[in-house]
Amino acid sequence: QAQLVESGGGSVQAGGSLRLTCATSGFTPIRACMAWFRQAPGKERERVASIITEGGSTYYLDSVRGRFTISHDNSEKTVSLQMNSLKPEDTAMYYCAAHTSTGGCRRYAPEYRYWGQGTQVTVSS
Repeated sequence: QAQLVESGGGSVQAGGSLRLTCATSGFTPIRACMAWFRQAPGKERERVASIITEGGSTYYLDSVRGRFTISHDNSEKTVSLQMNSLKPEDTAMYYCAAHTSTGGCRRYAPEYRYWGQGTQVTVSS
């Protein structure tokens, strides 16, 4: 019954910004991990950023730290990813994912139970 729907993807020039938003429904655990993954053709799906809904602890992939910011809005039940100073290597399909948690966020995609359909981000040089 839980659904995650991404929006905000598109095409931008290098150095530009995009804000991705994941809207959730039917998913209201007391404690959960919300994450953004990305996957480029021929490459493994990698975790870009994640946040614990209780406490707000965050994780960022080294290559995006300082440029991307993940946030969670409890009242609107959304998770967003603000992406600044975009680079061509950021080009990928971006996915919203979630899992319930009694601890921290898991690292690998197979460990996430809920997924959105993905939104394409293309950064041109």
